Amino acid sequence: MVREKITVSTRTLQWKCVESRTDSKRLYYGRFILSPLIKGQADTIGIAIRRALLAEIEGTCITRVKSDKVSHEYSIIEGIQESVHEILMNLKEIVLRSNLYGTCDASICVKGPRYVTAQDIVLPPYVQIVDNEQYIASLIEPIDLCIELEIERNRGYLKNTPQNFQDGSYPIDAVFMPVRNANHSIHSYGNGNEKQEILFLEIWTNGSLTPKEALLEASRNLIDFFIPFLHMEEENSHLENNQHRVPLSPFIFHDKLTKLRKNKKEIALKSIFIDQSELPPRIYNCLKRSNIYTLFDLLNNSQEDLMKIEHVCIEDIKQILDILEKRLVIYLPNTKF
Repeated sequence: MVREKITVSTRTLQWKCVESRTDSKRLYYGRFILSPLIKGQADTIGIAIRRALLAEIEGTCITRVKSDKVSHEYSIIEGIQESVHEILMNLKEIVLRSNLYGTCDASICVKGPRYVTAQDIVLPPYVQIVDNEQYIASLIEPIDLCIELEIERNRGYLKNTPQNFQDGSYPIDAVFMPVRNANHSIHSYGNGNEKQEILFLEIWTNGSLTPKEALLEASRNLIDFFIPFLHMEEENSHLENNQHRVPLSPFIFHDKLTKLRKNKKEIALKSIFIDQSELPPRIYNCLKRSNIYTLFDLLNNSQEDLMKIEHVCIEDIKQILDILEKRLVIYLPNTKF
């Protein structure tokens, strides 16, 4: 456990992690402060962040199980201590971490007698198990257990109907929320018109994210909601001004992007996030889903790489280049392309 003394700045708004601990592989705790805030701001921020932590962060879960040997959800397989329903409930508790977008397949294929745990799940490389010792079932006889799994990344809670499917698959209720609980509290100090507040945030996660990662993701998701309001006029103006413009050719893009890359070491591109670059919300979300968060990340992708991103077209590439040039001109006023 890590504890740090709380210090309050009266000049600039600052946040700090004042306590961090790992209670188990599936339970992380973090305590954060944000200060100084004027009266009323702490409650506004605390309520919004708490809701974003509990409802807007994506998680990864097993959502479907398929086995040819299972006749129905409440059947019993000879040689296995648990019923099918109990196995499904144990699979529901498996905690996964991934950068998956959509769904993917996994499997379990073991021979008894033995315990079956999370480490027996065969996963794609971009999905990781948080706790390999999570229990699934006990094979008490020398039988084979082979089941197919469907894994999905989503947010919130997904309740599946308890109906059987013709292909022998069974849905599992999925709790995609990595944050188990989140609280906020407020400490006030000062007198009269100089009264200020400190916002305290407590976050518990299931181990697939640290509390710090969860806070960062929740903050980014809140920013996403307000980006359309910030750029409504700019986006409409941009569309009107570009109705008759010719799309940028791949050669021109490559030539200009090469010039931009030559200058990327001269500025702190790693500290410039793409949400600061006036990108349209759709393009911004496409880039973020491909793990592109900063201008440095963006400049390390070729045109071909960007074109492979789902829902990104050549017009979007042209728009990205225009914004790149604008940002680099701002930070490199003496540079000419």
